[in-house]
Amino acid sequence: MRMIIVGGGQTGRNLARILLERRHEVSLIEKDRTRCMELADDLDAAIFPGDGTNVAVLEAAGARNAGCLMAVTGVDQDNLVTAQLAQGHFGTKKVIARVNDPRNTETFRALGIQDVVSSTEIVVQLIEQEADSAHTHLIASLNQGKGEICSMTLPYNTAWEGMALKDVDFPKGTLVISLIREGELTIPNGSTVLHTGDELVAVAEDRSRMALRKVLAQLK
Repeated sequence: MRMIIVGGGQTGRNLARILLERRHEVSLIEKDRTRCMELADDLDAAIFPGDGTNVAVLEAAGARNAGCLMAVTGVDQDNLVTAQLAQGHFGTKKVIARVNDPRNTETFRALGIQDVVSSTEIVVQLIEQEADSAHTHLIASLNQGKGEICSMTLPYNTAWEGMALKDVDFPKGTLVISLIREGELTIPNGSTVLHTGDELVAVAEDRSRMALRKVLAQLK
């Protein structure tokens, strides 16, 4: 598959190396001509000196036939324009944009770029997950990180021992979808009684996921 990377910094270079190892055809666009020469010496990829916000440069790199374009420069405005051109003008099948300032994430999505990656947000989520509860485990993110599925094993002496599920004050926008007890999975209902060692799996909307983590963290 043809992959286009816009931005030849450390992120772009590492992406190109990994994709080449997986036998993809890689085109890399980079403004700095000195860096282009270094990339050409280091990578078995097609290196295009130029601006990824330029239609002619994207055309030359093969955006019209690319399976995926990744805009990963250090400038959010450039990444946004590049992603919009790839998506709107060239009809690139998949477009991914890096956001250096996580405050710009919603702006990107509001302007039509749904696959947005923020390394800052990823690190923060990992830290929050670790800090919230050693018993809580993130299973999957939903809708580009706007929701999540997480699990919680009820610890010894849990305050929920013997409580019916309907009596637990879960945040609005969360739903317990399964319960695993002694290796057996069941779909719980409101009358299901909870016990130490039960593993609960819950889904949470964006506005309630942090509240759910806090509830679960209190059970340590």
